[in-house]
Amino acid sequence: MKVLDAKFVQGFIRMCNDGWEQGWHERNGGNLSYRIKAEEIEEIKDELTATDDWREIGTEVPELSGEYFMVTGSGKYFRNVILDPEDSCSIIEIDESGSRYRILWGLVNGGRPTSELPSHLMNHEVKKIASGGAHRVIYHAHTTNVIALTFVLPLTDEAFTRELWEMATECPVVFPAGVGVVGWMVPGGRDIAVATSELMKKYDVAIWAHHGMFCSGEDFDLTFGLMHTVEKSAEILVKTLSMTSEKRQTIQPDEFRALAKDFKVELPEQFLYEK
Repeated sequence: MKVLDAKFVQGFIRMCNDGWEQGWHERNGGNLSYRIKAEEIEEIKDELTATDDWREIGTEVPELSGEYFMVTGSGKYFRNVILDPEDSCSIIEIDESGSRYRILWGLVNGGRPTSELPSHLMNHEVKKIASGGAHRVIYHAHTTNVIALTFVLPLTDEAFTRELWEMATECPVVFPAGVGVVGWMVPGGRDIAVATSELMKKYDVAIWAHHGMFCSGEDFDLTFGLMHTVEKSAEILVKTLSMTSEKRQTIQPDEFRALAKDFKVELPEQFLYEK
């Protein structure tokens, strides 16, 4: 099978375009990665060629040794993925030590995978372990309203989770574990990768102050839907704060508990404090 005909590749391309159309990927902002299933690699193996030398990842991810990933390219534009995926994306292989990668497909006009590759792979490793292998997608986008909130809300998991949960009834159901927050850090390096991966041990969403959002999920639909839900909740909060400094009414702690009971989810009590 041709790489571009594979179902997972089509899903990857669609998700990139969906994010672009949401306005989350100005210029070359944002990145996406997918941990490819063994049977999916088998379908396209004749199109994969190891023409690239092994390169250092910049960190070690031993639990991902021998795995394959589809990732967007560094400096590439999400708006161009649907037009020329072979230039904008790549398929890479991780070596047996989990410290190096090589390109097997894509980036035909040169380049490297996303500069956030250490963050993506460290978080893939964490979520692979935490989910028993179910999580396969890591998505980073510059979600406008979430970024705006990082200038006005306390940069704590509790503040962001509670405020976002209150904005729409579905939110505690979609992200019942809550969201984590990383204070501002230089992007692209190991430090922000470590900080994010620590949060991802208990959350599927990490907010990067003044930068954007990082989400993990089992497939493209669930991961995009998670990002979309959090950002829509943030948009409602931004609009609410623009109208008033104090809400007249909101969802109360016991109402959250009733919601959790009916929808059979567990909501951490640390986020159900009385205001």
